Amino acid sequence: MKKTGYNIIQFSLSKELQHGMMVSILAGELARKAGLSEEQCHELSIAGLLHDIGKLEMAKYVYQKGQKPLTIEEIKYVRLHPTLGYAITSQNHYSDCIIKSILYHHENYNGSGFPSNLKEDEIPIGARILRICDVFAALISDRPYRRAFSWEKAVAIMIEEIKNFDLKLFLCFLEIIHDEVICERLRTCEQMKWDLEEDTLWQ
Repeated sequence: MKKTGYNIIQFSLSKELQHGMMVSILAGELARKAGLSEEQCHELSIAGLLHDIGKLEMAKYVYQKGQKPLTIEEIKYVRLHPTLGYAITSQNHYSDCIIKSILYHHENYNGSGFPSNLKEDEIPIGARILRICDVFAALISDRPYRRAFSWEKAVAIMIEEIKNFDLKLFLCFLEIIHDEVICERLRTCEQMKWDLEEDTLWQ
């Protein structure tokens, strides 16, 4: 059956929800492994769930592209989503930890990320945690342009790009993804399906 624009957007938002759940699990556990307080662990679980909420502002435009590659201008537009997420969470009075973690979750440790080209400890620790978890969750998930990588291959890819990550946090991350309980939670999340109603997409 041919997918309509709505079908494509519905599927894409379902995948975004799944991705957010996986990042939420990983972020909370990585924060705990890194020795953050339970309050911070809870906040980063929330930040993980909401980190791409800015994409909802561009859902009609971006997700209807389906498998078509984005143009350079469209990529620039998509890169606004952390700033849009910052605006949404600020307006809804989330904590400073959650808001800044979302705003800076695409900053790279070597200063090559966006939106502000922050580097090393200039990047809030919550955002450094989300960066690692976001990349891993994306790599082990199907995308319109590729199949999911195995966990082992995903780690190998991240090691090749280690300059993008806080090394101490990355070493903690390698420990948590070998924890059987955490692995089972992620596997369960990978298998979950969400049916999004049409009248909820544009509210």
